Amino acid sequence: MAEALTFDLSGRVALVTGASSGLGAGFAKLLASAGAKVVLTARRADKLAEQVAAIEADGGQAIGVTMDVTDAASTAAAYDAAEAAFGTVDTIVANAGVATEKMAMGLSVEEVDFLLAANIRGVFLTATEGARRLDKAGSRERQHGRIVLIGSITAEKIFPATSVYGATKAAVRHLGKALAREWARRGISVNVIQPGYFASEMTAELFESDVGAAMIKSFPRQRMRPASDLDMPLLMLCSDAALGITGSVITVDDGQML
Repeated sequence: MAEALTFDLSGRVALVTGASSGLGAGFAKLLASAGAKVVLTARRADKLAEQVAAIEADGGQAIGVTMDVTDAASTAAAYDAAEAAFGTVDTIVANAGVATEKMAMGLSVEEVDFLLAANIRGVFLTATEGARRLDKAGSRERQHGRIVLIGSITAEKIFPATSVYGATKAAVRHLGKALAREWARRGISVNVIQPGYFASEMTAELFESDVGAAMIKSFPRQRMRPASDLDMPLLMLCSDAALGITGSVITVDDGQML
């Protein structure tokens, strides 16, 4: 019988944004289980503490740091805390984001600005702050920088009430490719994972509604897959196996875009 595919992240220091719940919390636990020291960041300190405790209970190493991804000073302070605890962050998962389920004419200017700030500026600040520090720490020589941006299939397929949200995710897709090109000779791999719809805190209300049920019926396979489908792509892109992979966009959606 063939052995299961595994990725060893021992020696790596990972920072995951939006890690207090949902996909981000799952990503943090996954990286810790693979051997990485993990810095969980989000705005909710109490929720971060719960996730850190769960990781430590399983034998992993982790800390929680409050961080507002839309604020440059908060982002820099989070990296400072990460370095003080574990050393240079070499693995970055820019997962934090917000969503709305409103039609365009129902969105206020304030809601639009919040989407743009969290989903574009937040990803940009997270990636660039980490890349500067990686570059200073010698990533060009070590070739060990790994940055994964979490996008969405709404970057490429139109779903109801996702006009601005989808536009922000299209920006994330473009940003990932652009940063990969800029940092290609700096030993930093930048890739994008585009999840489809999975059961999570963010999507729970939608898929409990009649609209959500109709969406599931419209998918080619008429089902919802678990978020664990994202595990292997994320581990691969965060590992030494991704040395020759940069500027890629990996869609994991059970065929929802078809």
